[in-house]
Amino acid sequence: MSITLLRTLIAVSDTGSFAAASARVNVSQAAVGQQMKRLEENLGVALFDRDRKVPRLNPLGQGLVPKARDVVLAYDGMLTDLTGDAQLVGEMTLGAVPSTLRVLVPRAVKQLIAAYPDLRIRVVPGLSDDLSEQVERGALDAALLGPFAPQTNMLWQPVAREPFVLIAGPDIEGDDPRALLAGHPFIRHTRRAAAGRLADDWLAAQKIAVSAAMEMETLEAVAAMVSHGLGLSVVPDICVPDATFADLRKLSLKGAPARELGILSRADSRKRRLTERLLEEVEAIIRN
Repeated sequence: MSITLLRTLIAVSDTGSFAAASARVNVSQAAVGQQMKRLEENLGVALFDRDRKVPRLNPLGQGLVPKARDVVLAYDGMLTDLTGDAQLVGEMTLGAVPSTLRVLVPRAVKQLIAAYPDLRIRVVPGLSDDLSEQVERGALDAALLGPFAPQTNMLWQPVAREPFVLIAGPDIEGDDPRALLAGHPFIRHTRRAAAGRLADDWLAAQKIAVSAAMEMETLEAVAAMVSHGLGLSVVPDICVPDATFADLRKLSLKGAPARELGILSRADSRKRRLTERLLEEVEAIIRN
C-alpha cells in the first residue's frame, strides 16, 4: 500500500471533498478519485458512501483516518532517521514553563502552525527542572525554560534575560523596595522553581526579612495575588507578559539577579529544524 494513498485519504478527510483534496495533494480531482478507488481495492472494503453526488467517507473510512495519520507520521519519522534532517511536518512535543503559556508560547505555536499546516504541536507545562529532565531523556523534543547549565549532550539557546523586580499592585504607594517589603505581606514563588530559588537567594544576600503570607506554584498565580492587593513579590520581569502582569507596578532592585530564558533540546534531536524555527518565532515575538 502506498503512503501517497494514505496522504490523499487524510486530505479528503481534512478538506471534505475530492475537489478540495486535489489542491492539497497537487493532483487532479479525477486522480484523487482513482487513488481512493485503488485504496479500497487494496483493502478490500468500501471507504466512501458514493450514493450521494459528492462521495463522503463512511464510518469505516472515518475510522481508518486516524490510523492513516499514525502510519504517515511514522513514515515521516523514518525519513528523519535516515536523513538526519527533521521534517517540518508531523508532531513536536514542546515543554514550557508557566510564565510563557499565557502569551509567548501560544503566539509562537500559532505562527508555526500557520506556516506549516501539517505540523502538530503538543505543549507540556512544567517547572524548569522537570522539563529539562524530560528533554534529556527524550520525552520532550524541546522546552522553553530557564536557566540551564550547558551540557555536552544538550543544546541551550538563550532567548531573553529577565531581571528580577519587585511587583506590587497599582494602589501600593512608595518607591523604596526595602520599606515596601518590610511593610507588606510577601507572596513567595515556590523554591521548586528556579525563579523562586533566585528570589529567595537575593533576599538572603540583601539581608531582607519578609513576612511570607503564602507560597504559589507559578508566577501567574503570584501575579494574580499581588494584583488583588494581597502582598508583594520578587519575580523575573516577564519578557512577554499577560495583561495581569503588565498592569502591576515594577520596581528595580539593587544587585538583583536575572532569569535567563531559553530553548533546550538534545544535541542529537531529530527535530532540529523544528526547534530552530520555534527559536526564530520566539525571538521575533520577544523583539516586538
